[in-house]
Amino acid sequence: MTAATHSTLFPQAPDTADAVLEGLDPEQREVATALHGPVCVLAGAGTGKTRAITHRIAYGVRAGILQPSSVLAVTFTNRAAGEMRGRLRQLGASGVQARTFHSAALRQLQYFWPKAVGGSLPRIVDRKIQLVADAAATCRVRLDRGELRDVTAEIEWSKVTQTVPSDYAAAAAKAGREAPRDRAEIAQLYAAYEDLKRDRSVIDFEDVLLLTVAILQDQHDIAEAVRAQYQHFVVDEYQDVSPLQQRLLELWLGERDSLCVVGDASQTIYSFTGATPDHLLDFRTRHPGATVVKLVRDYRSTPQVVHLANGLLAQARGRAADHRLELISQRTAGPEPGYAEYTDEPAEAEGAARRIRDLIASGIPASEIAILFRTNSQSEIYEQALADVAVPYQLRGAERFFDRPEVKRAIHALRGAARFGGNDSLLDDAPDLPSQVRAVLSGDGWTHQPPAGSGAVRERWESLAALAHLAQDFAAAKPDATLGDLVAELDERAGAQHAPTVQGVTLASLHSAKGLEWDVVFLVGVAEGMMPITYAKTEEQIEEERRLLYVGVTRAREHLSVSWALSRSPGGRPNRRPSRFLDGLRPGSVTTANRGGAAGPLGSGGIERGAPGSAPGVTRRANRTPARCRVCGRTLNEAGEMKLMRCEDCPSDMDEGLYERLRDWRAVQAERSGQPDFCVFTDKTLMAIAEAVPSTPVELSRIPGVRARKLNRYGADVLAICAGQELEDGADED
Repeated sequence: MTAATHSTLFPQAPDTADAVLEGLDPEQREVATALHGPVCVLAGAGTGKTRAITHRIAYGVRAGILQPSSVLAVTFTNRAAGEMRGRLRQLGASGVQARTFHSAALRQLQYFWPKAVGGSLPRIVDRKIQLVADAAATCRVRLDRGELRDVTAEIEWSKVTQTVPSDYAAAAAKAGREAPRDRAEIAQLYAAYEDLKRDRSVIDFEDVLLLTVAILQDQHDIAEAVRAQYQHFVVDEYQDVSPLQQRLLELWLGERDSLCVVGDASQTIYSFTGATPDHLLDFRTRHPGATVVKLVRDYRSTPQVVHLANGLLAQARGRAADHRLELISQRTAGPEPGYAEYTDEPAEAEGAARRIRDLIASGIPASEIAILFRTNSQSEIYEQALADVAVPYQLRGAERFFDRPEVKRAIHALRGAARFGGNDSLLDDAPDLPSQVRAVLSGDGWTHQPPAGSGAVRERWESLAALAHLAQDFAAAKPDATLGDLVAELDERAGAQHAPTVQGVTLASLHSAKGLEWDVVFLVGVAEGMMPITYAKTEEQIEEERRLLYVGVTRAREHLSVSWALSRSPGGRPNRRPSRFLDGLRPGSVTTANRGGAAGPLGSGGIERGAPGSAPGVTRRANRTPARCRVCGRTLNEAGEMKLMRCEDCPSDMDEGLYERLRDWRAVQAERSGQPDFCVFTDKTLMAIAEAVPSTPVELSRIPGVRARKLNRYGADVLAICAGQELEDGADED
């Protein structure tokens, strides 16, 4: 839940500018009153950053320093923008524009396109992945569903980092991105994708920003018109700004410095999309005279939760870690975080479900409980476990509240009742607003008692129940309110995407939980291979995984449970271990050294012995001579041919059955670890294995694409499959 929806009251707007400042702590007040020049707010989790910046805007408006229509506040999600609009409305500053970067850019693009280019703005493609598939077809490249998704992600990353197709290969290599296909091939697909868009006169989501930037750069009169409209800028979650968004912000600003940015480098968790905290960390360098305010008073979490969060960051490395904020809890003491180890994942899910059932029975609302996991694929087992104990739940990232069909029908019915209620027999025995709303909603399926079980019927009931609760709170805050007043309130909330609370345990990935909070949080699957995820290899990637866990910990207000399973399935090998990030923090563990970065396999005590990259029974490779085809002897230059050690056109002696068994095994590995198939082994590597049929670790290590790390992780399974053996259940787990 957001802080905005946590309270169901309807406060009156402050009467004066000074009244806006009431209740702010000294640092928040400093933010609110710093209305001139560049301002940088470094705000830790739970420190009230949204409160500080919305009160800053409201104070400036109420004091007559800022004109509402001249302020543009930008953030990264429609939910966050809606929350900001809702808070500003409550503070009496409803004329301020609060939008995402894309929403603000799209409005400007639609308005200025006829003048800048002529005609109407091209259609924005609904499904980019289909266009990528068409581009692949024109290049005669076959991509499976996973590869389509991954190539699409590479194109998106290229565009937000302002990388053109011809520069992709070099830029991806410099950024350390593990491409799903050969980089030259992706560059070709990217170029074909751009050509198709031009041929079909369509644009994509990233083009909205790119085209806005191009118009503002090239047409000074349009840039000046935008700058005349917006003179004061506020950017939330500034650590997540991409190079393209930063360029757009600079064009909006021009030569002015009326800018307030808010962020926390320790919550940078979207670098894979092109986001970077460098703009936040370099703010004072770019603006030497900036006012910098640090918010470290944590109002969200208990000292016990904050202590764990601080402990996670204390072990961090890198530039973001150098600028970490040590939080100071402002709450009274609560329970210590709990740690639980289970034999397998189903047992872990059942354990969480039973504890949640007991918490709800003790009086904690289901809406104040969340289960957070690393990948969306982990959701299903928890959905089933909650359904088995009759606990309602909602999936985070599903359809937005006001877009749900039952909510639209209910608001339509309430609007009709507000207009013609005098002739509606349903309202005859409804003397007050809450009872009138319940009477209308009963016609759409709402009942006093919730339906049994879970699923779509329960979800619809929860939506209608949220409207009934909202009506009750609205009437308590405004006793004279009518049904028409409530409909107007709902319309405003729909415009702001300020949803009421839906009763049900939240299931969410750690990424989608960013910006939310609950009284009780279950962090599940916190084991090596999932946290950090297996394909996090470099130190930067490992540190981002640590920050992701930090975000998860700081979602909890009071109760926090951290759990892991020793194997994936019942009866599997119990060879998993708790995440390295918990070393020295959970009871009975000690801090280990050299656990971050691409350190390779973990040894006793976390200390790696021997030469980096070495593996048992395998000597390090010397500098290679040029690779030659083992069939015709030609020198090989293409990466795919070098993996096969033969020309593409030369005959293959591949064991087709072995190749299919290897592909099936790889699919299971990828699904279990929540990563793309190619991160296990590429198709070319599997083909090379199926042709060579290695029988020893040394033979397997000689195949290009089988490096020491993958040999250690997957070698035993691959050799067993090559030998025709059946793998034991769970034998391929971490």
